[in-house]
Order: sequence, then C-alpha cells, then structure tokens
Amino acid sequence: MPHLLDRPVWSALTTRQSTLALGDERARRFAPDMGMFAAACDESAESLAALARFEGPICLMEPAGAALPAGLSVVSADVCYQMVAVTVASVCEPAGLVALTDADAPEMQALAALTRPGPFFARTNRLGRFIGVRQAGRLVAMAGERMQPAGFTEVSGVCTHPDWRGLGLARALIGTVAGRILARGDVPFLHTYARNTGAIGLYEQLGFRLRREMVMTVLGVAA
Repeated sequence: MPHLLDRPVWSALTTRQSTLALGDERARRFAPDMGMFAAACDESAESLAALARFEGPICLMEPAGAALPAGLSVVSADVCYQMVAVTVASVCEPAGLVALTDADAPEMQALAALTRPGPFFARTNRLGRFIGVRQAGRLVAMAGERMQPAGFTEVSGVCTHPDWRGLGLARALIGTVAGRILARGDVPFLHTYARNTGAIGLYEQLGFRLRREMVMTVLGVAA
C-alpha cells in the first residue's frame, strides 16, 4: 500500500484537513488564501482534468515522474527532500516565545514575504499551530504547521528576520514545534529543497532523516 507521505497533499486533504479542501473526489486543493498545494486522486485522465480546472497557480508535491495535467504549464520544478523524525533533539525555548494567532497574521505574512520560506498567504496560519519570537514587540522569527495527513504533521513556515539570524532561533523553533507534534502522538515531517544543504544539516542535527525525494512543481495556465 502507498504510504500517506508519498502523496502528502492528497493525504492531508482527504483526512484531517478535508474541511479545508476545495474540489471533489477527483481533485482537491487548499483554499487560495491558505496555500497553493493541490493534488489529484490518481493519474487518470478524469482526475488530471479536474486538477487542471482549479483557478490560479497550483503547487504539487509528488514523487518524481508523477503525471501532470494537460492545459497547465510548468512554472517551476524543484527536487525536495522529504524528511521525518521519530525523535527530536531537545532544545531550549527562546526568550520571547509566543503562540501566534489570527491577530498576528499580517506580521507573519510580511515576515514570510521578506524571508521567502515558501508560499505564505493571508490564512496560511490557520493550517496549524504557529509560534514565534517577539523582541521589543516585533515578530522576528516563526515556525508552524502545514499539511496534516492522519498521524503526521508537517513543520513549515520557518523563517527568521535577517537582523536576527545566527542566534539559533530557527533551531529552537523547529525543535519546539517538532517536539510538540511528537508529544501529541504525531510524527513530524518537513520538505526542503535538495540544494539547501545548510538547512538539511540543521534538520539532521535535530533528528530528521531523509525519507524520499519529492518534486515540488508549480503549475500555471498554459500560454
């Protein structure tokens, strides 16, 4: 049987995050103000056609060689590592740690726009629990959760303001988020660009291990 993480978007949108899904039994996506991720049920012509009907750019997270829908063109395609952790190294929670809420969403979006950890929209914060570090009232770092297939939770949205890098905030936040995921009985996982060797080294120090390679493909309407 295929593993849930082999197709994490479809697994999330048909299990615990099904209430956030747009689409039907053939293809689903997150609402555009939450995220770009989408997936088809399978590689049949009917399912791929349903995927192509979604408006706006969509993003697939699939194994290499997955079929792409006709009518859409590839905007970008990047090899990613999917990593999981069954144990997480202990970390010290940083000073200024706070739980982030809807009231923090504008600042979260601004920090993500500055640091580009990946697509982050007006309601991305509602995909899961997010925490951040505030210094003098300013949000300087954050991390949280994104896709949540049954039994798994993705660590995502990790970013630190350039003025606050080199202080170990990313390590502390990732370790805290992943540790909380484990504490509630889920397995933490994440995706990172295969070329991002610095981040991969940090994730390995914290206990994450490569599970498989994936391809993140952004699709737009064909010209």
